[in-house]
Parts: sequence; C-alpha cells; structure tokens
Amino acid sequence: MERRKFLKSAGLGIAASAVAAPAIAQTTTMPEVKWRLASSFPKALDTIFGAAEVVSKRVEAATDGKFQIRVFAGGEIVPGLQVLDAVQNGTVECGHTAPYYYFGKDPTFAFDCAVPFGMTVRNQNAWMYVGGGIELMRDFYKAYNTVQFPCGNTGAQMGGWFRKEIKTVKDLQGLKMRIGGFAGAVMSKLGLVPQQIAGGDIYPALEKGTIDAAEWVGPYDDEKLGFYKVAPYYYYPGWWEGGPQLSLLVNLNEWNKLPKTYQSILESACAEANVFMMAKYDAQNPAALKRLVGNGVKLRRFSDDILTACHKAAMEVFEETSAKNENFKKVYTHWRAFLDEQRLWFRVADKAYDDFTLNPPKAKK
Repeated sequence: MERRKFLKSAGLGIAASAVAAPAIAQTTTMPEVKWRLASSFPKALDTIFGAAEVVSKRVEAATDGKFQIRVFAGGEIVPGLQVLDAVQNGTVECGHTAPYYYFGKDPTFAFDCAVPFGMTVRNQNAWMYVGGGIELMRDFYKAYNTVQFPCGNTGAQMGGWFRKEIKTVKDLQGLKMRIGGFAGAVMSKLGLVPQQIAGGDIYPALEKGTIDAAEWVGPYDDEKLGFYKVAPYYYYPGWWEGGPQLSLLVNLNEWNKLPKTYQSILESACAEANVFMMAKYDAQNPAALKRLVGNGVKLRRFSDDILTACHKAAMEVFEETSAKNENFKKVYTHWRAFLDEQRLWFRVADKAYDDFTLNPPKAKK
C-alpha cells in the first residue's frame, strides 16, 4: 500500500518536473536585450514623457530584467522632432513621439496621431485596435523601416494660448502660432503662419515674441510649461486634436530580431501605456484648469464662426491632399468611412448621456 502510494507520488513528481523543465529552460535561454528609446518630450512633462517610462518598466519587469529599454528625453540623443529619423536609420531602436510631427515627410503620418475635426480617443482606439487602422498604418510605415504601436493619448486638447483675444477669423490673419501637423496647413488657409516647435522650446519663443500664440496639450501640461505667464487668453476646443494618439516607433530590423515573447510583452506594455496616459490626464486636468483660472487666465471658447471657417478649410485640405497623395487617399478613405459610422453610434448613446449629465435640469422647488 505504502509502496504504491510512494510510486504514485514519485510519478507525479517526475511528470511535474517534465512539464516544468521546458519553461525553466526557456527562461534561462532568453537573451539579454538593451534598447535605447528617444522621446520627443521633456522629462518635466511627466504624463506624456511618462508613457515611455511605463513601457520601459513593464517590459523589464515582465522579462526579469532581461529586456531593458532606457528612455531618453527629447534632445538627449536627437531633437524631439527627429525621433522618426533616428528610429528609421537605427540610431536608436525605438522612439516615442507624436507622428504628425512628420507631416512634412508625408501627411499620412497624421492618421497615426490626429487630424482636424477627427477622432476622439475612443474612436481612435476603435479604429486602431479593431477597425483596421493598425494594419493600414503599419503597411505605410514599412517604407520608413519602422513598425508602430499606439502608446498614449491626451484626449481632446485645448485650443492654445494667445497674447490677444481672438474674436473673428480676421484676428487669425498674420498670427504666428506654434501649431503642429495637419492643423498648420488648415490654419494657413485662414492667414495664420504656423510654426513647428518642439515642446521644450515653446515657452522661450512665446516669451520673446517670436510667436504670438501656441498650443500644446491641456491644463496639466500647459500649467507646467508656464504659458499663462506670457499669453493670458486660453482658448478651446483644440479642434485639430480631438483624440491625438502618441506612438512607439520601433526599427523594423530590431523588431524582427526580438523573440516572439519579447514582441508580445512590448506590444502589451504599449497598450498599458495607452490607457495610462489618458487616465492620468483626465485625473489631473480638472484641478490644473481651476488653478489656471485662479491665476487670472482668461478662458475663452472659439466662436462658432471661427470653428465653421476652420472646418470648411479642413475639408478642403483633405480633398486637396487626397488628390495628390495616394498614401493619404488610401488611409483617408478607410478612416473617413469608419469615423462616419462611429459618429452615427455616438450620437445615440454618448451624446444624449453627456448632453443631460453635463447640464442637468435644476430640481423644481
């Protein structure tokens, strides 16, 4: 009896060892990989810069320290607006950036971030993860020896900081404004002079009067950058960025060298960072906006006339760009159809809910 019991236990032990052995062997044979990540953002902006740190920490923890990604702020390896170039040519293995910074190379990059009057964060995630957006963008990025991963979102942004009040479309004419990506092409139609400036360089340009206005993200970041000290008018909404996505760009050759396990871990870490960034901004923007208003900031909404003129100009730019850029046309056609379907749905549940809950009727006395 005892002999049978012993043999049975021993057999289980042997079987368990046989099952466990491959897993242990696999762990011990996984390679050590050390990457450098170039961010487009300064360390002081802990939320937008912090998404890259989320990726780095998660990857290291999930691989017992065998896959390490060291994060460098904008300017430490390459300037903030040259991250794509650094990834493409292998100066760094990966980078964290706003892809619409590379609008000048090809306006198609904007769909991997934000375009005027475009998607909200939920629309963007739906398109990317389920609606075919990732497949389209990764096909486009192949020409740049790069693969991309959604890695953060700020949600709808503010319309920026202005030295003077903007009441009509005419007030935009001749205005020099730091404004990124597609929005600059749209604003140019209305006489504004767009300037592409990295985040850490905006305040000095605004302070010195090199520019008359600037947009960045929203209250939490904008307060840190101190724009309110030199430009008192704070406008909303940032119609050019309804849900701008940040991306992790990875050199395609380096990506293909990674073990499948590491690839899976990196992709999951980016998805975590995508959620984290939006959550942190939503948590911190309300208090920051209160503090800004308390410091004398003049909060203003863009007039309907300005928004209507900007919308008209944006639709013109879409058509003009589609007519001369096949990459853009391919993605835009798919993106537009998906967004139209999204808006049919969002008009039903979310809009009705928001309309009521944000302005509930007062109880009758």
